[in-house]
Amino acid sequence: QVQLVESGGELVQAGGSLRLSCAASGRTFSTYAMGWFRQAPGKEREFVAVISRGDSAYYADSVKGRFTISRDNAKNTVYLQMNSLKPEDTAVYYCAARRVGLSTTPGGYDYWGQGTQVTVSS
Repeated sequence: QVQLVESGGELVQAGGSLRLSCAASGRTFSTYAMGWFRQAPGKEREFVAVISRGDSAYYADSVKGRFTISRDNAKNTVYLQMNSLKPEDTAVYYCAARRVGLSTTPGGYDYWGQGTQVTVSS
């Protein structure tokens, strides 16, 4: 069992930056692939980024070049550095853990956090 707790979401102006954190419980964090997803009002949850156990990272086209995912296994934490934020980045951001392999679909993840709100004003 893995528990995930996101933090770092807030209101920011367009062009600004935020760093989201996701702290995981348990001693097996390093064995999980970790993903970030987001969900805007009235829209489906969508893939943002994923990082493998071996630190390979993949991004949605909409955030490539602006967002960076990273992990610190010693702290059981995964981060999402978000730069050059746009109003369309406004959403609840969720982190998720997957035991085997990588996935860009929400259904492929085993554990989820409760989410943190990011609001980008124009």
